[in-house]
Amino acid sequence: MGFAIIRQCRRALIAAALALLLPGAAWAQQEVPGARDFPLIKRYEGSKLVGYDARAFDNFKLLTGKLKLGDNGMAAYDQAKPVEGRHTRLLYLAPPQRSPLEIFRNYQQDLAEKGFATLYQCGDDDCESYGTELYRVLYPATRALQNNDTAKVAFNVPADPHYLAASLARPEGNVWVSLYVAKETGAAFPQTKDRAAILLDIVEEKAMEQKMVVVSAETMAKDIAATGRVALYGLYFDTDKAELKAESQPSLDEIGKLLKTQPELKVYIVGHTDNVGGFDYNMSLSQRRAKSVVDRLVKDYGVAAQRLHPVGAGLIAPIAANDDEAGRAKNRRVEIVKQ
Repeated sequence: MGFAIIRQCRRALIAAALALLLPGAAWAQQEVPGARDFPLIKRYEGSKLVGYDARAFDNFKLLTGKLKLGDNGMAAYDQAKPVEGRHTRLLYLAPPQRSPLEIFRNYQQDLAEKGFATLYQCGDDDCESYGTELYRVLYPATRALQNNDTAKVAFNVPADPHYLAASLARPEGNVWVSLYVAKETGAAFPQTKDRAAILLDIVEEKAMEQKMVVVSAETMAKDIAATGRVALYGLYFDTDKAELKAESQPSLDEIGKLLKTQPELKVYIVGHTDNVGGFDYNMSLSQRRAKSVVDRLVKDYGVAAQRLHPVGAGLIAPIAANDDEAGRAKNRRVEIVKQ
């Protein structure tokens, strides 16, 4: 009886060792713990979810046109739509013997049936003309999704790429989708060799949760006395717009109170942005937002216009790294600076 059990254990160990030696045999059943499909979009049958990242609020550049190739051969966004909201990033590995085109067409059909409108797509020669640069733009190594060995090599030497950007209009907010499918041809990693990988980025348009505390007039006065400036996060604007939102009222009230209690105080109202978007655009947007604050203080609180000077600093004075949403949120602010 004891020898029978030993033989069974040996057979189990040999089988496990062989599974590890066979390309992709053991790995094929593994998915990222805690990962889940996006409810609105089906997965391609037989695919494995090998990369997953979900953020309550983040920004994303949706590629909406051909890439721009520099003199050094490196590609960059030329036509892109910055979008913000709940960002879900999924990486699937398709079953063997399925071409990128077949997978792409399945997703294309599924999105069309759900009402998504195609904004841009490329395939075959269009996508191939970028070489490996398309995946480098869409799947940079700095993104958090590449947090396991399989995800890192899913697009090591991609071939037969296909890309699609699409949007779905909904009353509760638009949904934006970036879809990239390509076959991995590198021989160094058997778990991904000759398999098509599917990269899905889904952004659900929604307002950022307002977590910043309104700064009181008394605190503003203390900070200005100590450092000559105070940073405010309670002045809200829609993305790419300069009009103050209704939620800004409490902070405007406190600024009005500060200027009323210190009638000799003259200040610069300085708008700051994160680094999403071009330099000139952000400089202009921050200037317009600063002026919007000044206009409200003059109109609604009776502050003399000569006491206020709007300034747009754009992205040139960050107080945190722009590498993630937490840092970008700190950089999007309005400062009151004593003249």
